[in-house]
Amino acid sequence: MSKPSIVVLISGSGTNLQAIIDACQSGDIDGNIVAVVSNKADAYGLTRADNANIPSACLSHKNFETRELYDQALIKVIDEYQPDLVVLAGFMRILTAEFVQHYTGKMINIHPSLLPKYQGLNTHQRAIDAKDTEHGVSVHFVTEELDGGPVILQAKVSIDAQDDADSLAQKVHKQEYIIYPKVINWFCQGRLLMANGAALLDGKSLPEQGFIDA
Repeated sequence: MSKPSIVVLISGSGTNLQAIIDACQSGDIDGNIVAVVSNKADAYGLTRADNANIPSACLSHKNFETRELYDQALIKVIDEYQPDLVVLAGFMRILTAEFVQHYTGKMINIHPSLLPKYQGLNTHQRAIDAKDTEHGVSVHFVTEELDGGPVILQAKVSIDAQDDADSLAQKVHKQEYIIYPKVINWFCQGRLLMANGAALLDGKSLPEQGFIDA
């Protein structure tokens, strides 16, 4: 029986992609990355894919007049690989409802905050400005609400007095590389699914903030 297939979408350097590639190669993810797709031709993540002998493709959003037309073309590219799971790893696009609905229950994203706090951008500075004592990262199923899908797993980091947005980002990145492969493996093992707008792990509905990986 073949392992579940994964397509990873990226826009940049692909550090989370590398963590996922490494976990697949080590057996920590019981699945295979069948393609990496970027909306930017100069994304270093495409080089990471090539180095790992993973098929890659670039579909530039600049070649399409509307977000809808781009997402329709992107669906065609992704579906050529018939993925069991679509992983957003720094894919810097707001997705259309049609795209999200097409992959409902089999598309996940990682977001650098303890959702539902700080949806959107500049999460590290926003957490510092709010004088929070902790921050973190969330993996969630993708729904039509931006960064609003059911949370699967979170990891927390402390915010220290000397932290700035860059140092806090580094703390968060370290946790990202741990929890994203873990969630992907849960999905590949058949332990994780989305039903009735909730994330279920081993048949049990997860709380609003998901499983906390302290």
